[in-house]
Amino acid sequence: MSLIKQLWIAIALVMTLAFGGSMVVSVLSARHYLEQQLQVKNIDNATALALSLSQLPKDPVMIEMQLAAQFDAGHYRFIRITSPAGKVLVERVFTGEFVGAPRWFVAAIPLTAAPGQALVQDGWIQYGTLTLASQEQYAYQSLWEGTLALLLWFVLGSIATGIAGTLLLRRITAPLNEVVAQAEAIAERRFLSIGEPRTPELKSLARAMNEMVGRLKTMFNEESARLEILRKKVNRDAVTGLSSREYFLSHLREALQGDQWGSNGSLVLLRLPDLNELNRQLGRQETDALLRDVGAQLYASGTGHAGQRAGRIKGAEFAVLCPTYATATEAAQAIQQGLIQQVLPKWSSRVPDLFHLSAVRYQRDQNLADLLARADEALALAQAMGPNTWHAVEDGQARAAVPAEQWRTLLTEAVGGGRLALNFFPVMSGDGTSALHSEGVIRLSVDSQGTPLSAGDFMPMAAQLNLTAPIDLRVVKLAIEHLRTSSGDIAVNLSAETIADFSFRNELTQLLKAYPEVCQRLLFEVPEYGVFRQFDAFRDLARNLKQLGCRVGVEYFGQRFAESDKLADLGLDYIKVHPSYVRGLSDNPGNQEFLKGLCKVAHSIGITVVALGVQDRTDLPLLASLGFDGATGPGIQ
Repeated sequence: MSLIKQLWIAIALVMTLAFGGSMVVSVLSARHYLEQQLQVKNIDNATALALSLSQLPKDPVMIEMQLAAQFDAGHYRFIRITSPAGKVLVERVFTGEFVGAPRWFVAAIPLTAAPGQALVQDGWIQYGTLTLASQEQYAYQSLWEGTLALLLWFVLGSIATGIAGTLLLRRITAPLNEVVAQAEAIAERRFLSIGEPRTPELKSLARAMNEMVGRLKTMFNEESARLEILRKKVNRDAVTGLSSREYFLSHLREALQGDQWGSNGSLVLLRLPDLNELNRQLGRQETDALLRDVGAQLYASGTGHAGQRAGRIKGAEFAVLCPTYATATEAAQAIQQGLIQQVLPKWSSRVPDLFHLSAVRYQRDQNLADLLARADEALALAQAMGPNTWHAVEDGQARAAVPAEQWRTLLTEAVGGGRLALNFFPVMSGDGTSALHSEGVIRLSVDSQGTPLSAGDFMPMAAQLNLTAPIDLRVVKLAIEHLRTSSGDIAVNLSAETIADFSFRNELTQLLKAYPEVCQRLLFEVPEYGVFRQFDAFRDLARNLKQLGCRVGVEYFGQRFAESDKLADLGLDYIKVHPSYVRGLSDNPGNQEFLKGLCKVAHSIGITVVALGVQDRTDLPLLASLGFDGATGPGIQ
């Protein structure tokens, strides 16, 4: 029972006891006073009437008329004259209806005023004895009205006291409500601090809760910082800070086999002069400075190009994965232009022949070794063309470019015309024996004969045309339709552009409110790069979805691990680790240590961890030993 309800009950009990005691005292006092007044009135009226009758002739008719006039003019219960022998000479008795107060009230509180008596004389001889009693109904009426007034004031006082007490209690317990909300937030894996109230007891409680939250955050941040250092040590080149060879190749494999990006893209290779020659010519420190400058420019070239990643392949050779450029020529020109403008002026006097660059197109499911061989061949041709030159090879099998207006028509029709569909892939438990949920992956049918396009093939163009919101809303509707006719849980992906759309968030909320029975089985996930790009919008979306009962996760997690401390306040339900950490995991002890620590940190705040891009079911025991709760990928579908 709430404190406010207990307060009202206490006020009702106290006021009832107070009213009962006050009423008893008040009524008894009033009754005693009224009895005294009636007694005095009876005596005075009897004396005055007896004196008046004593002065009249003792004619029976005259006496009876005088008595009747007095009875009719006053308020009497009876008037009676008896002879000295006890015989009733004249008598008048009230025979009307008693209307002063309820009968139960009269019976409960009787008034006992003695009748007044006086002698009636006939000269020096006693004529008789006059006895009269005043009517009590007016006294009862006064007593009843006073009791009602007292009751009314007590009721009003109780209500006023209850309202004032409620307001005061709410003010006093407001800090307690904040502590409760803080505890609930911790249970939902959100770590919030609150202000300390003035009340000493609550101040101590709030301070203790804040200290606990602070310790949790500190622990999370320290562990995150340690894991970030380990991640960089394992997956970053020590000199340039770019991806190491194995880490970059893991990303390249994901681009060739996964659905995150389009079915084709470009791979750029960059080669500097022989590293030994550079060390001899410039010295080790200057050579490292050159490598850092080149690495910084290659890293900066990815600004504004989602999914672009640069890595140091070996010595003086670099590679850049460019999934969003339309052609290899565009990718090569953009990167060469940046190097010529930002790096070459600083080093041209000492290293005029600074670099050679090649770019080739790749297709989904293309063999990695063949792609690297083609890139090497193109790089050899670039070297033959002279210093600081580039050579690009366009793949003739690449899908023909579709004009923007044609894309707009196709995507608009897809939303309402049934071209969009969901393919479902299982996310298995860590031991591979049961499904945690199914992942609904969007597909677009261009025509009845062609292979459906994956999200990476058309969502970038949808983002350019501001059509991601209706597409994502359609995906949610498809998921709801499936949930209403099947069992199990479904996870759907929301694009980074969509979560920043306030109108979309409102439409999504209204849609989910119409189907509350499926919210517990519906999961929403957003790619990590979208989470941090639109962090405030994602935080609002996550809180709204969780209030409706949905679960929220982050997909392709781990690329911006240094910022993961922001996620501690969101109450995430799960994360899906990027495939670049999972592929070839058995041969990478460094990544094993990193992922084990990641799972430990995630589990400490109640987050489920799922591995993406698992190639073989034989990897499941290793993943389970590291702490993964689930896995998905081509090897277990």
